Amino acid sequence: QVQLEESGGGLVQPGGSLRLSCAASGRTFSGFAVGWFRQAPGKEREFVAAISRSGGSTYYADSVKGRFTISRDDADTTVYLQMNNLKPDDTAVYYCTADSRPGLALVTPEYMFWGQGTQVTVSS
Repeated sequence: QVQLEESGGGLVQPGGSLRLSCAASGRTFSGFAVGWFRQAPGKEREFVAAISRSGGSTYYADSVKGRFTISRDDADTTVYLQMNNLKPDDTAVYYCTADSRPGLALVTPEYMFWGQGTQVTVSS
């Protein structure tokens, strides 16, 4: 079992930035692909970004491409989602996900492990 913990959410004005962090309790992310999904009120959970097990490949939803960046720290203990130029449509609960299975389609919500989520609200 892998327990994931997100942090860094909050209230920000349109055009502002936030950095979300995801850590795995008691272990590193070595060998795990990590993704971020979000769910807004009344909407389905949607893919935001993912980083491959090696860290060599990243994937983004079209709606966040050019504004969000996913990365892993050198120690592979934390995965970040840097969010710039935030828009009201980015308001949602953001979930960190992780999975070690090879061949997983990283843009689908098939990850084995999920965090509890962190609220991001973009509003003036």
